[in-house]
Amino acid sequence: MITGGSKGFGFALAEQLAKKGWRLLITARNASQLLAAKHQLVKLTSVDAIAGDVRDEVHLLELAEFIKTGNWPIDLVVNNASTLGISPMQPLLAHSIEALHTVLHTNMIAPISLLQKVHPHFSSQVTVVNVSSDAGKEAYETWGGYGSSKAGLDHMTAILGKENPKHRFYAFDPGDMRTDMHQQAFPGEDISDRPLPGQEAVPALLELLEKKLPSGRYSIESLIEA
Repeated sequence: MITGGSKGFGFALAEQLAKKGWRLLITARNASQLLAAKHQLVKLTSVDAIAGDVRDEVHLLELAEFIKTGNWPIDLVVNNASTLGISPMQPLLAHSIEALHTVLHTNMIAPISLLQKVHPHFSSQVTVVNVSSDAGKEAYETWGGYGSSKAGLDHMTAILGKENPKHRFYAFDPGDMRTDMHQQAFPGEDISDRPLPGQEAVPALLELLEKKLPSGRYSIESLIEA
């Protein structure tokens, strides 16, 4: 299962998993983009796509019901759906509180809510990947809302690993990527020097999954060095 699987990192990961024969369940907010992604992926593997916002509890319950009805054993959950919030980004003291609620809910609360609903269907070898960011570790000006949401997600991922030692819980920092969301963080700037998700981030995550390393936080830099 990959949330935010219609484009960017989520789609690039889904495509590589599809080539490896994984059966996929992808979700995203934009139904037309999700359908287009499904049309590409079904050329490679079996794909189900359910559109919805991860902040919508009904959508999350629908995902859990779909898995239960299909009697799926879940081997991998990738909480990739995310939002930057305001663009251009603002200092915390000027940050819209409404937008802050959206960022924290989407990036930090929704992943946990999804896991609460689908964990009864985990296989014995399940891996959960919560997509993080270096903004969750470093203090960048104007990145307070997004960075705080990822820092919170990192910490909850660490706790999930402690509470569920039989499973693997990874907070994965993919580094800078040439994606729509990264462009929103730098409106009007040329980000063509950043690698596409499939160039570095996806191979690094696939290696992490294949090596079955212990639960923890992993960055693309640490994995490349290793």
